[in-house]
Order: sequence, then structure tokens, then C-alpha cells
Amino acid sequence: MPVYDLAVVGAGIVGLAHAYAAARRGKSVVVIDRDAQANGASVRNFGFVTVTGQGAGDCWTMARRARDIWAETVEQAGIAVVQRGMVLATRLEESEAVIDAFLRTEMGEGCARITATEAQAFVPCLRPAAARVSLHSPYEIRVESRTAIPLLARFLAEHHGVTFLRNTAVIAVEPPRVETARGVIEAETVVVCPGDDFTGLFADRIATYGVTRCKLQMLRLRPASPVHFKTAVMSDLGLGRYLGYAELPEAGALKKRLDADLKAERDNGIHLIVTQSADGSLVVGDSHHYAATPDPFASDAIDDLILAEFDRVLDMPGPSIAERWLGTYASAPDRWRFTDRPSDSVRIVVVTAGCGASTAFGIGEETINELYGSVA
Repeated sequence: MPVYDLAVVGAGIVGLAHAYAAARRGKSVVVIDRDAQANGASVRNFGFVTVTGQGAGDCWTMARRARDIWAETVEQAGIAVVQRGMVLATRLEESEAVIDAFLRTEMGEGCARITATEAQAFVPCLRPAAARVSLHSPYEIRVESRTAIPLLARFLAEHHGVTFLRNTAVIAVEPPRVETARGVIEAETVVVCPGDDFTGLFADRIATYGVTRCKLQMLRLRPASPVHFKTAVMSDLGLGRYLGYAELPEAGALKKRLDADLKAERDNGIHLIVTQSADGSLVVGDSHHYAATPDPFASDAIDDLILAEFDRVLDMPGPSIAERWLGTYASAPDRWRFTDRPSDSVRIVVVTAGCGASTAFGIGEETINELYGSVA
């Protein structure tokens, strides 16, 4: 019977972050996943490790720590950082007060209010009228999720001795026994990272958090002529959605304006993020719709709303759509994450706000410190 210090159930970014935190402390780790490779939210996103705009307090703190760990790890793991920083370009007068208020908080340290001309130095195709006042953050990094997650798993296996069991369902968790479809594994502690699977392990405990699923639509565009984005791009809609901005008192007037002028976008949870891949293509999104079981169908109308905001912000005629896809992630109405404790040796960890890539490394450290004691 294989024996490990820690078993991690789930090989998405949250599971990998826990495996990394334990392996760095010299723990023997096995990661068990029902799929052959990462297939969920961890590879269906922007690869945009976002600090600026995360909710004040715990979320922002975790994002800061996670970003630092990403920065320490990418080179060792062979993961390319294809963009650094973020420009949030705004065209509405009400956005100016939100940016100024944000810069007065501790979260705004190191960020700057910049002009349209300064914003275009980062993203030349920004429309001047859409970048009347912009916020620049140096903290974000952008990786290609589809390759970064497999490379991170390979790094854990090759450099930290983490064992991966793929195509393996976990049936029961009762440390030191972890029962799988391939037999029993022995582990001192277990961290279950189910993503948006709420009907498997510990379904009754997960249900108490009122979780549901969020479905989003995303696209990959190929510009008609070469463009270069030094940073990721967001717009006014981001100020109305990301809690680090939207919860500021000064955001009230902006949200009222957005509700009136961009009602369809707000009703469909749309805000603009544009990141660029190494091949020059652009990842663009996204929308947000909530249901216990979201339907699997993408809507042209939703894509059109996303692309309309893209056109309001960026002067880029004639891009072609190379890919469309749906993502889903866990969501809860009153929290951005939860850690449940079925026993002293078991933790269930779920990120419920779509920011797993931006926070998981921080959460992983926290969980492993709780299970094994903080490192002095």
C-alpha cells in the first residue's frame, strides 16, 4: 500500500498549489485526479494572475502572496510569462473618482493613474477616448494556462517528487485510507480540491456553503495585422465588477451609470479582459451566468456584447474569431472561498469567485501551515 504524507484530490491549480506548498516542506505528496489532464477552470481562463482589483483584505492579501510564488516558480518550471502588468482604461467620467479612491487605499500602492498617451505606450491600439483616465498596475503576470498547468504539474513531479495518479476516481477519504477506483492509498493528511464538483466527496458538507456554478463565455481573436500588448487590458466594466474597486463608496455613481448605459452587459455579467498570447492572438472575455447545472450552449448574442465592448476600447479592425469556449467555476453568494474541516487531517478547499489562478498558491500555503504548523 503506497504511503504518503499528503494526498491531494484534484489536479487543478488549487490542488497543485497545495501539492507545491507541501512538497516545498519536504512532504511526500500524491495528487489524484479523475481526468487524464487538466480540463476545467484552470485551463479555460485568461492565465491572468490578477492582484489589482481583488477584494480588499483576505482576497487581495492571498493574491499578492500567490503572485510572488508564481514569479518565483515560472522560470524553474519552464513557464513563459507572456505579459506583465495591467492597464484598466476608462472612458466614463464616473470612473475617475473610483480610480482616485482606489489609489488612496493600500491596494493602490505601486499603481498609477495615467493618461491616454501613457496608456497607449503599453497598448498602442487603445482608443484615446476609451482611455481618458487609466489605471496602471505593475503586479499582474500573464501565462498561457493551457501549457502552464501541465508544466507546473511536470515541475512538481520532476523536481519535487510529487506522484500523479490520473484517470483515477476517489471513492472515500478516511485518513490514513484514501480509497480510489484503483485501490487504497495511505496518507497522513488529505486536501480535497473539487473545483465545481459538488456531488462527489463530502457533498453534504459542501452543500452547506450554498455553492452554485458560474458559466462564462470566452473567445480567441486573431488580429488582421500584428499588434503588441505589453500589458493586459480591462475597461470601465471591470471597475463595476472587481470588488477591490466596486466596493468602494465612490463606485456607487459608476455602477448606476453602467446599469443605465450598459444594461445588457451588466445583466449578463460582462466585463472586458484582453490578454495576448505568444503567437499574437488575443484571449477576450467574459460573461457570467449562474445555475446549479449551467447549460452547455454558447450564445452569439453574448459574444456580440463582449466584442462590442472590445471595439469601444480597442481600435483593431477586422479580427477573426479563432476559438470560442465555455468555462465553469464554483460560485457562492457570500464568500470568495471556503476551507471546510471534516476532521483534523482532512480539508476541503474551494475557491468560489473565479480567482483560483490568482490566489491558490497563497491558499495552499495557509492550508499546509494549518495542517503541519507554520514555518518560522
